[in-house]
Amino acid sequence: MDIDNPFFNIQSCSEVTVAHGRGPYQNTVWALKSIPLEAARGRRVLLKPNAGRVAQPCSGITTHPEVVAAAIDAFREAGADVAVGESPITGVKATEAFDATGIAAEAKKRNCPLIDMDVRPFIEMEIPDGRVLHKLQLCADVPEFDIIVSIPVMKMHMHTDVTLSVKNMKGCLWRRSKVKLHMLAPIEGSDEKPINVAIVDMASVLRPHLAIIDGTVGMEGLGPGAGEPKRLDCVVVGADGFAADAVACRLMGTRAEDVPHLRMGAERNLGVIDLNRINVSSENWQDWSCCFAKPPQNLSIKFPKITVWDNNSCSACQSTLLLFLKEFADRIFDYLPDKGHLDIAIGKGNTDLPEKTLCIGNCTAQCRQDKPYVPGCPPVASEILKKLTGHTTLEPRKQTEKE
Repeated sequence: MDIDNPFFNIQSCSEVTVAHGRGPYQNTVWALKSIPLEAARGRRVLLKPNAGRVAQPCSGITTHPEVVAAAIDAFREAGADVAVGESPITGVKATEAFDATGIAAEAKKRNCPLIDMDVRPFIEMEIPDGRVLHKLQLCADVPEFDIIVSIPVMKMHMHTDVTLSVKNMKGCLWRRSKVKLHMLAPIEGSDEKPINVAIVDMASVLRPHLAIIDGTVGMEGLGPGAGEPKRLDCVVVGADGFAADAVACRLMGTRAEDVPHLRMGAERNLGVIDLNRINVSSENWQDWSCCFAKPPQNLSIKFPKITVWDNNSCSACQSTLLLFLKEFADRIFDYLPDKGHLDIAIGKGNTDLPEKTLCIGNCTAQCRQDKPYVPGCPPVASEILKKLTGHTTLEPRKQTEKE
């Protein structure tokens, strides 16, 4: 690996540990015993959980606070200087997310700093061999730490199949620059989704020194935010994020080779995903696997006053639009000049669309003409909202006395 990693021995096969059945705190403590944490003594360690949304513990959306607590304690005991940082999704404040997830309370008990990584201006990070990305807008706090620990939740993902330790590093990108990874043009001569290639480009220069994957309660189905919680009561730890992700994939009932960003990353020698080359120190660890339902391929999108023109679209656009309409359909008409009806098109097969149809996703570019258009593969909900209302987030509608 070309990123200096004090925990990784390039001469040996990747080591991964799975802890199960002890609860989130003890699972993490037990799994971390396999890592020579003394290498972190005197160094600055950034713990990067998945705390990008306002969600309750055990919802399967964000990292369990006791997993973060155990990581703080373990690195502190090893003599490291520890902080917890996050750059949330658009419309979410880091402080609110830390509070809701329970991470703030655990950090406060330990007098551990919490960092809103969006406060400072970004710094640019070059990607010398990027295919679709050539530079990143990186949160300025990140390079000031010696060791980055990715602490994601085991989740299926409607756009990238899974989201684990490698993809979780996307939360180190500054503010809305994360959105750019969804807005890339199709790659000429390739059927790969640009978002997956972009994650690999990012991983070529930004990947964790250690992965602690929280499988206490994961998420199946329509992840990362609208799926169903799935309890596994396990934690996966490894110095090679790709290897740790591969083991987590098997625990989730899928294969890393079938996850595009993990497969392509391994092809670029960024990490190992072949289980035959990974030494999992826990015996019979595959007995703890539990098949996670994948994101649905076909979704029904029916909302009052809204017609969806869907012709040959993929599940990524369908699920993005479904989640968008579930969240905003009852409020967007307050912002539209013509509040009677809204037409939305997705998919590459549409030809004859009503005037003013909102075309979303790269596949609709050919039929947008003079129509409003939101690019992306898949599109981003905040960009759809901005095109319709001029805002990237909306306040909840206040209930009337009749309601």
